[in-house]
Amino acid sequence: MAGDKLEQDKQSAKSWYWWGIPTFFRCDWNEDPAACDIALVGVPHSSGNGSTERDQHLGPRAVRNVSGFYRRAHAIHDFAPFEVARVHDLGDVPLPEAMNNEACVRDIESFFERLDAAGTRPVSIGGDHSITGPILKALAGPSRKTTKGAPCALIHFDAHTDSYENMPHWLGAKRSAAHWAAYTAREGSVDPARSVQIGMRGHPSSLIHGGKVGSASEALGYRVVPMAEFEELGIQKSVELIRERVGSGPAYITFDLDCLDPSVAPGVSNLEPGFGGFSIREATRLLQGLRGLDIIGADVVCLMPTKDSPNQITAQIAMVMMFELVSLIASRHAKKI
Repeated sequence: MAGDKLEQDKQSAKSWYWWGIPTFFRCDWNEDPAACDIALVGVPHSSGNGSTERDQHLGPRAVRNVSGFYRRAHAIHDFAPFEVARVHDLGDVPLPEAMNNEACVRDIESFFERLDAAGTRPVSIGGDHSITGPILKALAGPSRKTTKGAPCALIHFDAHTDSYENMPHWLGAKRSAAHWAAYTAREGSVDPARSVQIGMRGHPSSLIHGGKVGSASEALGYRVVPMAEFEELGIQKSVELIRERVGSGPAYITFDLDCLDPSVAPGVSNLEPGFGGFSIREATRLLQGLRGLDIIGADVVCLMPTKDSPNQITAQIAMVMMFELVSLIASRHAKKI
C-alpha cells in the first residue's frame, strides 16, 4: 500500500513544473529516436560563432528549467500537441571536442542522421547558429530518408542571412554560424528557390555589394524579406509569400532569437538594437500561419542565458518558439493518425 501511495503522489505531482527532473515540457526522457514522433534535442554548441559571447551552449539547460509549465494545449490551433504525437526529450548531442567547431559539426550531423533513419522529426534548441547546417545535412538532400533524397525548403527567421561566402572561415570556423545557409544550398540540402529568409535588419558592416541586406543570399537564389519589407507587407501577406514559395514539399524552420526585438529577447548573442525586430505577436502569428506545411524539423538558436533578465524572459521566449514549432509538426502528424 505504501508503494501504491507513492505512485499516486508522484502522478499528482507531475502536473507541477517545479517537481521532478527537468526535461523539455516535462516530456519523457527517452534517447531512442524510433520511440517518438517528435524529438526534442539540446545542442549545447558555441564554438561556431567566436565573434560574440560564447555562452550559447547553456541554452538547452535554461529551456529545460523553464519549460515545465508550458506543457499545454494550443489555443489557436485548438488541439493538444503532446496528446496527438509521441514527443520525447532525447537529451543533448554529445560534443567531446566542444572547442573545435568542425568536429562539433561532424558530431551533430552524425547524431541527427539517427533521427533521419528512424523517421523522427526534431525540434532542437541551441547553441549558436552553426548547428543548423549539420542538422539540415542530416535530414535533407542526397541519400536522406526524410526528404527521399531531395533538398528541403528553408524558412529562416533571423536578423542576419548567415550566407557569407566572401571569407573562407569565421575566426577559424569553416562551417560556422555565418556560413551554413550558403554551404547547405551549395551541397544540395537546401533548395533556395523554395526558401525564404525573413527579418533581416541592421546597418551593414561595409558597403561591399552596395551595402544591401541579403545580396549574398539572393545570389544563391533565396528570397530575402528584410524587416523593412515585412513591415510593409504585414503578417498575413508575409505568411502567404512564405507558403507560396515553399509549396507542398518538405521544409525546415530555423528561428534565430535575434530576429526578435531586443525588448522582447534581450538574452541573445547577436543583438541588433538599432532597428526594431519582430514583436512576440508577430513572430508567433507568422509561425502559426505555417500550419499544414510539411515541416521535417526545426530549431531555435542563439539563446544567451548569462545575458538574460532575472525572470529568464529570453529563455521563456525560446520555450514559446519551441512550443509553436512542436505544434506545427504535431498538427500535421495528427492528420495522419
